[in-house]
Amino acid sequence: MKIGEAAKAGGLSVRTLRFYEDEGLCVPPRAHNGYREYCEWGLQRIQVIRSLLDSGLSIRLIKEVLHHLTDRPAGPGELSPAFLGEVTRYRDRLAERVALLAAQQEALDAFLETTRGERSPLTQI
Repeated sequence: MKIGEAAKAGGLSVRTLRFYEDEGLCVPPRAHNGYREYCEWGLQRIQVIRSLLDSGLSIRLIKEVLHHLTDRPAGPGELSPAFLGEVTRYRDRLAERVALLAAQQEALDAFLETTRGERSPLTQI
């Protein structure tokens, strides 16, 4: 299928597919006339890329780990351990950031609670 058809099937713009190609994320083969030819595997790869982007992974990380996918469409349990390890490490770093932000929010909540009382730390400065 041509790039316009692939874009429509994948719910993306043609420009986005060209961006994926420019970044080396999904490079479809070319027909003898130079047109891109997407197959089912290419559409599945596009869906994986979209899913990873929607999950918060950066293009850089996706580029690093995408090559760990098998060369054929991935079915259940067919993702490589290296790829899953990278995604797990990203998730763990994200969890650490969430915990840090939660602690900062609690500290701000405590600060605001004390400033609402009669003896605000700010009035003592």
